[in-house]
Amino acid sequence: MRAAIVTGPGAVEIRQCPIPQPASGQVRLRLEGSGVCASNLVPWSGPDWMKFPTEPGALGHEGWGIVDAVGTDVTNVNVGDRVAALSYHCYATHDLAEAEAVVRLPDALSGKAFPAEPLACAVNIFERSDIKPGQTVAIVGIGFLGAMLTQMANRAGARVIAIGRRAWTLDIASQMGAAEAVLMDDHWRIIDGVKSLTSDVFCDRVIECTGKQWPLDLAAELTRERGRLVIAGYHQDGPRQVNMQLWNWRGLDVINAHEREQSRYIEGMKAAVDAVTVGALDPYPLITHTFGLEELGEALDMTRDRPKGFMKAIITYP
Repeated sequence: MRAAIVTGPGAVEIRQCPIPQPASGQVRLRLEGSGVCASNLVPWSGPDWMKFPTEPGALGHEGWGIVDAVGTDVTNVNVGDRVAALSYHCYATHDLAEAEAVVRLPDALSGKAFPAEPLACAVNIFERSDIKPGQTVAIVGIGFLGAMLTQMANRAGARVIAIGRRAWTLDIASQMGAAEAVLMDDHWRIIDGVKSLTSDVFCDRVIECTGKQWPLDLAAELTRERGRLVIAGYHQDGPRQVNMQLWNWRGLDVINAHEREQSRYIEGMKAAVDAVTVGALDPYPLITHTFGLEELGEALDMTRDRPKGFMKAIITYP
């Protein structure tokens, strides 16, 4: 198989490697592609704790493809099934997954890319946000995740205030249904602006999607008394401080909307498949760039730099 191996900070090689064999309870996928996740960027930068070279295909975890071999004791999928999977070496033409960690893709999605893991994250975050019709919802950070949540909140009947660092991403948020678009430039200007937009009461739900300290502080300020602050950002580059005085005084419900149980991921993946199949969720306008495996380094750099027009990259394997 062909597999990407990260050999050092910002350096990747494509090598020919042995095709793995599924053990009992496992399936092997002939991958069609994988999404590129922003969580790859810290190991890609080469922090002290990172070990190089990586295992073949490592870092990739948003894969989909065809089951081409099954181990013993596998009864839920068959060779030839098209599936999305929760597996962890997807920057390669083949990967192994636990049979219980794959989700069949229906014929309605034939030929379509399906990076199920990030879609599951969006679905699970949305569920834990408990958004109702008529609520005002602020989305802080308009990348792929923030744009997906904007679409879902709008379709749930909420009024969405999108807050982002780039004017063009706010245009996308408006296309996804945001009623208001606010540039994330000045802390107090944003607070005053949202206060005015909400008749001085702020927002019923605020979802922070950046993984950074200042937007987390801002998100709390925008949450109304007895509102719900949802932390969806990936805060893995160091500790965070919170304004407990504000959280306490306003009586906020604070949700850390990250899942770690595999079963929750799989349920989210199944729900995402259903939602996309019936048209309740449409991620495809947000998958903006497609690369080959040899271009993985470029895809990771673009995910880091986020040039104008970039929302989400996928890697495909012809």
